[in-house]
Amino acid sequence: MRRTIIRIDEKKCTGCGICVSGCHEGALQIIEEKARLVSELFCDGLGACIGECPEGAITLEEREAEPYDETRVIERISKSGKGTIMAHLRHLRDHNEKEYVKQGVEYLKKNNIYPELINDFEMETQKSKHVHEQQGGGCPGSKIMDFRSEKPETNATTTAVTSQLHHWPVQLHLVNPAASYFKNADVVIAADCTAFSYGNFHNDYMKGKTVVIACPKLDSNTESYIEKIKMMAEDSNINTITVVMMEVPCCGGLLHMTKLAVQKASRKVPVKVVYISIQGKILQEEWI
Repeated sequence: MRRTIIRIDEKKCTGCGICVSGCHEGALQIIEEKARLVSELFCDGLGACIGECPEGAITLEEREAEPYDETRVIERISKSGKGTIMAHLRHLRDHNEKEYVKQGVEYLKKNNIYPELINDFEMETQKSKHVHEQQGGGCPGSKIMDFRSEKPETNATTTAVTSQLHHWPVQLHLVNPAASYFKNADVVIAADCTAFSYGNFHNDYMKGKTVVIACPKLDSNTESYIEKIKMMAEDSNINTITVVMMEVPCCGGLLHMTKLAVQKASRKVPVKVVYISIQGKILQEEWI
């Protein structure tokens, strides 16, 4: 039968292993320093590993393949403990794969495996405020949510916010890391969505800084980002890097690329990471 299966570009793959931890089905392994699809049977074709890959080495393609078998998958991962099982069930639920969820839960019930986990999962699903309705996506970061019923915080002042952007371009593919505005600068590397989510982004994260934006999930040729950040550290002598990203899993690649670039650079640059919630709250801010 024809179904969607992941494809790995070995030229882009660095063997970092991030995709392996992102695949709850266990379809991926690192073999000879490259990610390999070891079982088409276990690949659900939903593409969670795509958002985990910082190199853009994983894509989806349709081809002849053995049908995915949820019963065999849940049988295999049931030996890995509660955490893995729960992550797997959430993964299927968040991709609106109701039939696979049903099959997995039925297998656990039939074999009396972690009944308390099943209860927790079903209660969590029932009480969830936002139903995971996917529209052509797969990443939890793309699920539909509507905040209009929630009253936003208001400020007493009505003064217009002045843009703190002092350079152009800002997209990481387009910037020249040797440009004058990078010299001895404090650089902000922001995920595309952050400025739309966090209301005071300009004043808190752009004022007096040089900003570049990127999306580790949707941008192509992200390996060039690593080299550009490395050049900023070495050639432009930047002072600090602040990585601002959303709480969704696919943003993790931005921090991974930054850390890799700094590790490769001949001079070390302090890195701060800021996590912003989908509703525009700062969840965490720390130097790493």
